[in-house]
Amino acid sequence: MSKVLVIGAGGVGSVAVHKMAMNSDIFSHITLASRRKFKCDAVAESVKARTGVTIDTAQVDADNVPELVALIKQVQPALVVNLALPYQDLTIMDACLETGVDYMDTANYEPRDEAKFEYHWQWAYQDRYKDAGIMALLGSGFDPGVTSVFTTWLKKHHFDRIDTLDILDCNGGDHGQAFATNFNPEINIREVTAVARHWENGAWVETPAMSVKQPFNFEEVGEKNMYLMYHEEIESLKTHLPEIKRIRFWMTFGDQYITHLTVLQNIGMTRIDPVVYEGKEIIPLQFLKAVLPEPSSLGETTKGKTNIGVIATGLGKDGKEKTLYLYNICDHEEAYAETGNQAVSYTTGVPAMIGAAMIVTGQWKGDGVFNMEQFDPDPFMDMLNKHGLPWQVKELDGPLAF
Repeated sequence: MSKVLVIGAGGVGSVAVHKMAMNSDIFSHITLASRRKFKCDAVAESVKARTGVTIDTAQVDADNVPELVALIKQVQPALVVNLALPYQDLTIMDACLETGVDYMDTANYEPRDEAKFEYHWQWAYQDRYKDAGIMALLGSGFDPGVTSVFTTWLKKHHFDRIDTLDILDCNGGDHGQAFATNFNPEINIREVTAVARHWENGAWVETPAMSVKQPFNFEEVGEKNMYLMYHEEIESLKTHLPEIKRIRFWMTFGDQYITHLTVLQNIGMTRIDPVVYEGKEIIPLQFLKAVLPEPSSLGETTKGKTNIGVIATGLGKDGKEKTLYLYNICDHEEAYAETGNQAVSYTTGVPAMIGAAMIVTGQWKGDGVFNMEQFDPDPFMDMLNKHGLPWQVKELDGPLAF
């Protein structure tokens, strides 16, 4: 049983602490902290009502290392779970380094002034974390996170060698809004408007954002258009599984979303550089975030399902070429009934809880900075089945035809 400090009280943080409270045999004490303490208090009330467990709440500025250090020293957790913004990864890692406490997050660091999604800033902490005798686990969400665990589970149990990997992320939910994002609008739009990149034959291949589109029939969702994008797990998977010749990431978007996003781009509302308005500097994308619906408010109205998984092709352990599709289907309404959050938050928050459980129970351990695919996938996969994200695997006739 272990104390944990969770930083970030959005939808993912809410799901994570609800699920931690449901596993009090693992998490003996939970503190939820955010810049806006009232959001933590609201989550704490929901946790108490749904599970009977009381969690502590605190206010902290995740950009301020001394504040973080003071809170960590006060709480004395075994693990800090960073579910705040990706901009804050390094300050929280610095605070964990100063206090000698293990660290975990769900998304790689991003600088505020450039849409650049790379692990090198966090991988640079390897020697310092190793020397300090502490562990950092990066990217314990669904993608990144579960998709990497899916890949290593397939490699461990079914493949001698994986040649190609496609990661498919489908949100078939409908929230009834003309335009809204299912997670932080600023992060979502930065990802979607970035240049697409995939890994092929030892090099990055770039294409314009949202320029490569393919239809795919997702089980329990139906046919959706999915777009080739860059996502950070490509970088870590190609580093730790260098045998894979091609890794691609696909995400679905509806036509209405694409239309709205195109207009917003054309009029400059997705810019991340400051503009002067009435004598003050503002960043258009941050202003847009302020006027869009809060993602955590969408749970009550969202219906439908998500379907996220990986398609791997390679040499099977039986000596034959094969293609396997490993995926999870999650229902928005069921996720909301359990935690008060829609499935996009649920599919990230549950793996955050499981990753934290892997660390505090010692099933995953080491000194330094690690990605998900560097550990034994089996205990993580077992917990997915037990805690709301059951997975299934099926054999396909062959790899994607495109």
